[in-house]
Amino acid sequence: MYVAGFVGVALVGTLALAMATRAGYESAEFKVIESDGVIEIREYPDLMLAATDSNMNSQGRDGSFMRLFRYISGANAAEQKIAMTTPVFMEGEIGESDVSMGFVMPKGVAAKGAPEPKGEGVKLRQRKGGRFAVIRFSGRLDSELAKAQEAKLREWMDSRGFEGEDSAEAAGYDPPFTPAALRRNEILIRLKSSPEVAPSENDSSKEEVETAKDS
Repeated sequence: MYVAGFVGVALVGTLALAMATRAGYESAEFKVIESDGVIEIREYPDLMLAATDSNMNSQGRDGSFMRLFRYISGANAAEQKIAMTTPVFMEGEIGESDVSMGFVMPKGVAAKGAPEPKGEGVKLRQRKGGRFAVIRFSGRLDSELAKAQEAKLREWMDSRGFEGEDSAEAAGYDPPFTPAALRRNEILIRLKSSPEVAPSENDSSKEEVETAKDS
């Protein structure tokens, strides 16, 4: 009985830590257009990313995460320290392991112009805004899990009359020490066309940090 109680307290504490960690970062803004359980239709603005090649199944242990971390830690033309943000985007063929990992530049940094990277393998690029179908899920994000969630999202899109692009993106919100069951991951598919939908009651252009409480 005492062991069960201790485990329960530990789980609650771990969950609270994960949510507090997410809430401590600036997040990419979006507007919720429609919501259906773990699936949403969102409108994103243009975002500036610092990006590098990565192997999705490596969980950043291939050096990709550290290349980007060094950039925001001062390995840039201005030797500027840049705050970490969420989510970390992974773009490419989600069913394959090779993707592009991207850190979102904070809104203030993007507005002034992000400094050019010094290190090799890091580039600045714009992620074009638009409307996306998004599914949220937990687990240790790899190409197999991402592909399975993409299939679920496309099935929902087909049932609702949404047409999306062939490619998809993945997004992760948590640091590597977060237990898999408590991680927040997403798959995003850019929409080509969609039926008319009324704005969700949760429609907001507030930062993503507000939605972390629903994770």
